[in-house]
Amino acid sequence: MKNVTDSFVFLGHWPSAGSFGFNTDILATNLINLSVVLGVLIFFGKGVLSDLLDNRKQRILNTIRNSEELRGKAIEQLEKARARLKKVEMDADQFRVNGYSEIEREKMNLINLTYKTLEQFENYKNETIQFEQQKAINQVRQRVFQQALEGALGTLNSCLNNELHLRTINANIGMFGAMKEITD
Repeated sequence: MKNVTDSFVFLGHWPSAGSFGFNTDILATNLINLSVVLGVLIFFGKGVLSDLLDNRKQRILNTIRNSEELRGKAIEQLEKARARLKKVEMDADQFRVNGYSEIEREKMNLINLTYKTLEQFENYKNETIQFEQQKAINQVRQRVFQQALEGALGTLNSCLNNELHLRTINANIGMFGAMKEITD
């Protein structure tokens, strides 16, 4: 590797006496080289660069066009969504109004049903009281009848002889059995 660099350094020290050689002045050679490279690039690369820029321009325009289309679709969907929202809000308001009237109607139905139930309970209570009163009256009647019967039997036993006493007892037992069947 050292030999290669030495040969270049060695070539740089040749005097330029009208023959072919290397110019070691960096500033002068760079400007010439740059102008040659730029000239070649402009001559040959103008078409390529122009095509690249046109393609880039087309992609940007297509992107803008697509964005505009998407924006238009988004606006259209937004309007549809707003219309649906407005319809849903109107439906919700209608349901709310109907719900309140339905609640009031159910409230009145419940109040009426409660009054009817209370009236039925009142009727059941009155019927129960009447039944219990009738039952108590019947029990008192039976007790009074039983006491009267016992008193009458006691009077009869003291006044009657054995034969009459037996006939009276049999007759009373028959009447008592018939009355018991009637009350049951």
